[in-house]
Amino acid sequence: MQVTRLVLGPLSTNCWLVSAHEEADVAVIDPGGDPPVLLDALRGRRVGAVILTHAHFDHLGAVSELIQRSGAPLLVHEDDAARVTGDGPTGTGGALFGFTGAVAPAADRTVRDGDRIDVGPLRLEVLHTPGHTEGGMCLFVRDPDGGPPHLFSGDTLFAGSVGRTDFPGGDARQLARSIASKLAGLPLETIVHPGHGPDTTVSREARTNPFWPRT
Repeated sequence: MQVTRLVLGPLSTNCWLVSAHEEADVAVIDPGGDPPVLLDALRGRRVGAVILTHAHFDHLGAVSELIQRSGAPLLVHEDDAARVTGDGPTGTGGALFGFTGAVAPAADRTVRDGDRIDVGPLRLEVLHTPGHTEGGMCLFVRDPDGGPPHLFSGDTLFAGSVGRTDFPGGDARQLARSIASKLAGLPLETIVHPGHGPDTTVSREARTNPFWPRT
């Protein structure tokens, strides 16, 4: 399994290029901006899907150009699907920070909790984790090579912290419930790839993250 991080866009968002192997179709998760950088990294690769963990502007700045160039479908959780096409407070939120026009086309496919996204031999499981936005989600992937599983956590979970809940659609109690019900039971060896900042593991967050549920 191959996982590549690109730090893109105005808020240094982690964009993840994920594939079963170097010749397989690529899932592009959260292409936050800088289309030339992203397209150069993808040169010679076929994009199987473009997936947003949520619909905030800093996670989708390169979507329009990427899907235009690649022809790949855009996938968003059904509860955030209405957000991606508008930049206001109930949309991507870009206009709140001076990024007018920070939008994406309508999703080609909406997903919900438990859905599976197949990209080549790779299977990504949708975990609906509302709290940062209504349709925030994580993607859980078991390594086909037998390595530890991977979690692409968007802005639900960071190393030592969690996503903000003070934007429209945010809910701190709901985010806490999402982490307790969807993430706390994952294998401890799971490698966590967040939307911002460094990688971590479920084991490390269970020990050190002050927002992790305590029994």
